[in-house]
Amino acid sequence: MSTVDPLREAAETMRAVRDRCVWSQQIDHRALVPYLVEESAEVIDAVEAGSRDDLREELGDLLWQVLFHAEIASRDETDPFDIDDVARVLTEKMVRRHPHVFAGEVATTPEEVLVHWNAAKAAEKRTRTSVLDGVSEHMPSLALAQKMLGRAAQVGVEAAPTAAPARTEAELGDALLALVADARGNGWDAERALRERLRMLQADVRAAEGPA
Repeated sequence: MSTVDPLREAAETMRAVRDRCVWSQQIDHRALVPYLVEESAEVIDAVEAGSRDDLREELGDLLWQVLFHAEIASRDETDPFDIDDVARVLTEKMVRRHPHVFAGEVATTPEEVLVHWNAAKAAEKRTRTSVLDGVSEHMPSLALAQKMLGRAAQVGVEAAPTAAPARTEAELGDALLALVADARGNGWDAERALRERLRMLQADVRAAEGPA
C-alpha cells in the first residue's frame, strides 16, 4: 500500500517547478491572475458541459493555481505563508461555519444551515461597515449584480422592475438589473442561464455553417 500523499506530492512538484523553471520563477501573484480566471472558467465549462474526465483534469489545473500562489507566498520576505497555512485557515473557518456538524447546534433544513453560516461569517467580519464589503468587483457583471441584489435586500434596497423597452444605455442597465432581480427571486442563476443560452446559440451557428 502506497504511503504517498498525492496532495503533498503535488505541492512538492510545485516547489520544484518554482525552483527550476525560469518562467515560473519570474511570476508573481498579480501575473498569475489571468491564468486563475481562465482555469476557473474551464472548471465551469467542465461542470456544465464536460465529461467526468474533463472535470477531474480541470479541477487539477485549478488546484495547481492554488499551489502556485501558496508557493509564491511561502517565499515572501516580510509575511510568508505556505499551503499548510492555507489549509489550516480553511479548516478552522469551515469548522466555525458548520456548528451543526462540529458543535452542538442543530440544522435540519438548508435555510437553517444558512442561518448558522451567516451568523458565523458575521462574527468573523465584525470590522466590516457595509453589506457590500467583501463583494469583489472583479466578478462577471451578471454574477456581481445577483450578489449585490442579495446584499442590497439585507438593508431594504430593491431593484425597480421595468417592462418598457430600453431607449438608452442607462435604461438598458435598468432592464438588465431587473432581469437579474427576477432570476434571483426565482432562485435562478442569471450568469448560468446566459451561458447555457449562448451554448445553444453556438450550436445553432455551427449547424448553420455546416461541415468544416
